[in-house]
Amino acid sequence: MTGSEPAVHEIDTTRPHPARVYDWFLGGKDNYPVDEQLGRQIMSIDAGAPRAALANRAFMRRATRALARETGIRQFLDIGTGIPTEPNLHQVAQSVAPDARVVYVDNDPIVLAHAGALLRGTPAGVTEYLQADAREPGTILEQAARVLDFDRPVALSLIALLHFVADEDGAHDLVDTLVGALAPGSCLVLSAMTADFEPENVRRGIAAYAAGGVTLVARSHAEFSALFKGLELLEPGAVSVTDWRPEGTPDGEGPVSLYGAVGRKTAG
Repeated sequence: MTGSEPAVHEIDTTRPHPARVYDWFLGGKDNYPVDEQLGRQIMSIDAGAPRAALANRAFMRRATRALARETGIRQFLDIGTGIPTEPNLHQVAQSVAPDARVVYVDNDPIVLAHAGALLRGTPAGVTEYLQADAREPGTILEQAARVLDFDRPVALSLIALLHFVADEDGAHDLVDTLVGALAPGSCLVLSAMTADFEPENVRRGIAAYAAGGVTLVARSHAEFSALFKGLELLEPGAVSVTDWRPEGTPDGEGPVSLYGAVGRKTAG
């Protein structure tokens, strides 16, 4: 499932890439000067952008840990994986449940180039990487079924993915198809950009990304919540990712411009 074709030659280092800009915000090393340039431009608009990236990753870790501990879920499907950062989702899940099975999905050659780091799981568990487009959920489900048993609960993670997919481009259809294939007891973990907290900063940030060739969508609380239709939101509901079951000392003051939530599927 990891693929065998080298992807390094497909990586364009002349244009900024959202995964590499995100990596730069996180303090990673898998980025290029063009990505740093856009990152610094974003920071000139919103100095809190790196904090938002870090808060988003922390939300993913807390949500994954909570599901592994509290619900007994042992299967995880992470779509829009991005460049690996430690601890990654499989490390969190398998630290709680060593037998957890994790499938990562991305269609980005940058991620494929680093896929080896995604496959270092526990001997008792399984970690796999699937090279596939998030806009083709049927293909993802078919291939992920080689590793995951969709008759049992699965935690589906769409972390910082859907602000790249507008509603009119099929965001709801994507979520509906994926969630529709999951067994009762499964959960959807989702984070996405919002302009509710800092509308001007987000507007200018979206424009900066657009100048770099990247389209982003900011959703209101109501629009974000609508992605969970038919699901039961776990406490504390849809909130800024900083406010979803925070642990320890808050990193900075106030919310960041990303909503996060976890919804449980209670019926087939």
